[in-house]
Formats: sequence, C-alpha cells, structure tokens
Amino acid sequence: MQPRAAAAPTRDPAFTDAVEHLGGALADAGLSRLPARVFAALLATEDGRLTASELAALLGVSPAGISGAVRYLTQVRMIRRERERGSRRDVYVVLDDAWHDVLMQKDQIYAPILAALVAARGAVGKDSRAGQRMQLSVEFLEFIQREMDGIARRWDQHKAARRSTAGE
Repeated sequence: MQPRAAAAPTRDPAFTDAVEHLGGALADAGLSRLPARVFAALLATEDGRLTASELAALLGVSPAGISGAVRYLTQVRMIRRERERGSRRDVYVVLDDAWHDVLMQKDQIYAPILAALVAARGAVGKDSRAGQRMQLSVEFLEFIQREMDGIARRWDQHKAARRSTAGE
C-alpha cells in the first residue's frame, strides 16, 4: 500500500465556515478551542483523516498548536493516530461513530469522580448536609452509568436497522 497523497486542504468558504461553526459550538460546550476546531475539521473531511501539516494549513494555525490539540484529542479518545505505511508521517483519524466511543467511556469518566465523591463524603461525614449532597451525586452518577448501558444497546439496534434500511 502506497502512502496516501497529501490532501490539499479545502479553501471552500462553505466548508471553512462549517468547520469553524462546529468548532465554535464544541468550544462553547466546554472543549478547548483548538482541539474543538481540529475535531470539527476531521469530522468534516471526506475520509476523516488528515496529517498535522494538513490540519495546520486548513485551520491556519501553527504545527505546534496542532501537536497539542491532537495530543489532547488522542488522550480523550476522540481521535486516533496512525502511521502512514512506508512513511514517517502520522495521520490523525476520527472514527465514523466518534461520539458513541467518547460518550461510552463511562468507566474512565465516572469511576474517578465517584471514588472522589465517596472519599469526600466520608471526610465531611455522610450524615452531614454536605455528605447527603455528595451521596445524591453518587447515586446520580451511578444511575447515569446504568442508563448509558441501555443507551448503548439502543444505539447498536438503531445502527443495525439503519444499515439494513440502507442495504449495507
């Protein structure tokens, strides 16, 4: 397999506006600005794969900025890094079902928070008002974890129905 030809970043204003709008929405929701823009760019490109230099050119930012953004996005499993075969270049890839994969990481997301809440509840006294608030938080996060399992099952069923309808 030959290394892929570098895709020229698009200068289409509609594409650029869509990437910036999506990146802005993600940033408004709490994702840091540059990682949000990088994630948006990967989602919006046809094959969901870009090199750091392609991302830098597309977003008009420095390669150093891209490096930090992709490091963060890789750590939180929103994208993955692949090495191009026969090349020393890395390609950053977003999965088609990236949101599912990110949101279903409940053990990595909730377990440390639950452990900290339980420890804090013990420190403030579980019968105190603060301890009762923390207990309510523990119960809520445990509830969310259980519900996420059901959501994941229903999503898998939805995708299967979608595939069969599309004739895949």
